[in-house]
Amino acid sequence: MTSGTRLGARVRALRRRGRLTQVELARTLGISPSYLNLIENNHRPLTAPLLLRLARTFSIDLASFAADDESRTASDLQEVFGDPLFEEHDVTTIDLRELAGNPAAARAVIALYHAYRDSLEAREALAAAASDGDRPLGTDAARLPSEEVSDVIQRNANHFPEIETAAEALSREAGLETSDLYPGLLRWLASERGVRVVISPREARDGPLRRYDAKDRLLFVSEILPPRSRNFQVAHQIGLLTLSPLFDRILSREHLTSPESVSLARIALANYFAGALLMPYAPFAASARELRYDVELLGHRFRTSFEQVCHRVTTLQRPGDEGVPFHFIRVDIAGNISKRFSASGIRFARFSGLCPKWNVHAAFMTPGMIRTQLSRMPDGATYLCVSRTIRKDHGGYGAPHTLLAVSLGCEASHARDLVYSDGLDLTHLQAAVPIGVTCRLCDRMDCEQRAFPPILHRLRLDENVRGPSFYTPALVRKGP
Repeated sequence: MTSGTRLGARVRALRRRGRLTQVELARTLGISPSYLNLIENNHRPLTAPLLLRLARTFSIDLASFAADDESRTASDLQEVFGDPLFEEHDVTTIDLRELAGNPAAARAVIALYHAYRDSLEAREALAAAASDGDRPLGTDAARLPSEEVSDVIQRNANHFPEIETAAEALSREAGLETSDLYPGLLRWLASERGVRVVISPREARDGPLRRYDAKDRLLFVSEILPPRSRNFQVAHQIGLLTLSPLFDRILSREHLTSPESVSLARIALANYFAGALLMPYAPFAASARELRYDVELLGHRFRTSFEQVCHRVTTLQRPGDEGVPFHFIRVDIAGNISKRFSASGIRFARFSGLCPKWNVHAAFMTPGMIRTQLSRMPDGATYLCVSRTIRKDHGGYGAPHTLLAVSLGCEASHARDLVYSDGLDLTHLQAAVPIGVTCRLCDRMDCEQRAFPPILHRLRLDENVRGPSFYTPALVRKGP
């Protein structure tokens, strides 16, 4: 890392998490508030001496600054300009790096492309509804709330210290114990909020799993939920009832463009609180290290589901008690991404599906079984990825169910901390499965599953020669 690295957004995030004003942090760093303001807005570089002082102030590892916002923005821009829309424009990687150096302009370009993609999808949905003779309910070309909320989680490294503190305080106040969790939650709700929990019978397949009646102070939880999900839903509602002002303060720091985005973000924060309440930070982090991040055993110990544990391990970013930096993704059988977060450094596609070679897709072939994969990106970075399907039931016999797949992974340097690395050869990483972000951003021309030509290579076709795939050239030997 050079002494002139521009990391304004990360400095601002650290300051806000520490609840410091610019004046207070500037005094600690020994600089003027105006100079700190210039740093946070990327008008001045974060020099090496200041970086060291910042690391000491917040007790953080300097290595955590390696994957800065600028590189992430450059990656997003590369994906944007990988769209065939820009094929006629000679935009180079250097051009994209320069654009990424201007965060405001880069974000504007990404937002514009987002709106363009959403408008295309809205038009296609409208056309499909019209062709089927159905009356469309309306379309919105604005940015998807799910994307905005994903960005909020990513900017905060999926770690919210204020919520962790609130969850620990409530756990102590309620005297919650894992073996007595559900009754303990119900006792606290009744004594502190006058709320009674009612297990509601399954009356309809599309009925609510959780419904709170504020007037009568009744929380209805569906009987189709297993115990671990009932715990989570009750904890989620406790978060909404007790931490709404805190959620609002956190979201006031973010740029959310619609009421739908705010509502979805509040749900995400309430889910975060529920995970923190059911899996308290210190004991959970200690158990994760003890069990070497065995997701199933952690679920048994804390009475939580496979997906809930996967979410929780990605939040272990407390300074001085950090866990392995993970990435997490959830997809459906069609490859649509419904959740994503990366602390490992791996990049996810924002505007298209995943590389088909990722083992998260193969998980659908063996439902319920854990699949491991050493995956190598085009830049040489190698990751240990653990994938498994999760089933969401919607009732008893004959009721429909949803099958999804989740993948949890980390950089290969942390692989030995995970039980899933046992039996894998971590000394010969060149044998890892070559994967990419998307075909358009992957330079591997020998991939038999390539579906599109890469952005940096012109499409060259020879009608007399057929390669492993339509976009993969064949190696033709001369002579007999």
